[in-house]
Amino acid sequence: MPPLVVTLAVDGSAQSAWNALRRRWFPPERLVVDAHLTLFHALPGEHLAAVLADSAEVAAAAGPFELAVTGARSLGRGVALDVAAAPLLRLHAELRARWADWLTRQDAQPFKPHVTVQNKVPPEVAAETLAAVRLDPGPRTATATGLDLWHYVGGPWEHLATAPLAGPR
Repeated sequence: MPPLVVTLAVDGSAQSAWNALRRRWFPPERLVVDAHLTLFHALPGEHLAAVLADSAEVAAAAGPFELAVTGARSLGRGVALDVAAAPLLRLHAELRARWADWLTRQDAQPFKPHVTVQNKVPPEVAAETLAAVRLDPGPRTATATGLDLWHYVGGPWEHLATAPLAGPR
């Protein structure tokens, strides 16, 4: 059973802008998924039913909320947009508590919300990109609209479900 990836769904305008940044700066031969804000990178696929149920329950209780793009930062061999929102941290913490026994080392690390616009390039290319993205990071805000669940199938991801953020704003 392939691992599961959980990402945050955002409004179409922000998603389009982030996709454009990613298409501009990501190495084309490695560009197999759209821009995304990953909440969990690799949950065990055998827990699909529980992950779907938990995602739906947590998302149904949370309403859409605003994200702030707080800047661009270096990943060493890439560039990311840092994203901040207190409701995002609460949402992640609740899911993390539910799935604590299943977390990989990567997913157990402190959560630093970001959207990767470039990765796996030489450091000097990343430094040039960082300077450009700092000048034009795209929209400064986005609206979180749901949780997307994916199967990781080697490179591209297979979309399984979206759990809308349906609670009160």
